[in-house]
Amino acid sequence: MKKAAIGATLARPIVARATRAPEPVGPETLVEIFSRLRAADPEPRAELEFLNPYTLLVAVVLSAQATDVGVNRATGPLFAVADNPEAMLALGEEQVRGFIRTIGLFNTKAKNVVALSRILVEQHGGAVPRSQAELQVLPGVGAKTASVVLNVAFGEPRIAVDTHIFRVANRIPLVVAATTDKVQAGLEALVPEPFRLNAHHWLILFGRYVCKARKPDCPRCPIADLCRYPDKTV
Repeated sequence: MKKAAIGATLARPIVARATRAPEPVGPETLVEIFSRLRAADPEPRAELEFLNPYTLLVAVVLSAQATDVGVNRATGPLFAVADNPEAMLALGEEQVRGFIRTIGLFNTKAKNVVALSRILVEQHGGAVPRSQAELQVLPGVGAKTASVVLNVAFGEPRIAVDTHIFRVANRIPLVVAATTDKVQAGLEALVPEPFRLNAHHWLILFGRYVCKARKPDCPRCPIADLCRYPDKTV
């Protein structure tokens, strides 16, 4: 399968601090926002590399509290020798640790990668399951990781919310909510169907490179005139 890439850096559960919460933009503005994001990047791609649904799953598990660049540096050599759960099991936990030693929490992550590989082999014939419930019982896989896999590997219109998307959604705002789960539910209910498949990609890239946490780059923002954030930069 051709190598693909997707930004899927996930983080700990997020709870918003007490901040101003303007009313979310209306439906027409929402369509215009995503139309502009699509025009700027018709085929959004990010930095977390993978080869197939299994390597996507492993990469996203490894990306928690780590950078995409750091994960890619480790998974390139790892996936060259183990791009399926059977091969990962053959490597074993100790060798997997050696490949991912530069990634934070590598001991726990190596254990999870081997354990989830065993479950895939023993219970799913080596295939990655296509349901949220079956994915979330795998070691190291939470709701966000499962949503990324369903969206990217299987084309389901899920919007996994990480720190970047959480910030952007509340800042514009598209959705005003205090937790990632509520932001995801709000976005999946509100984002129009033509944009829903790639919404995760557009928002995470927008939050990473334009609507940055400490100093959003408002002068080059394609939706600055539509955004209601009161503290725009000049």
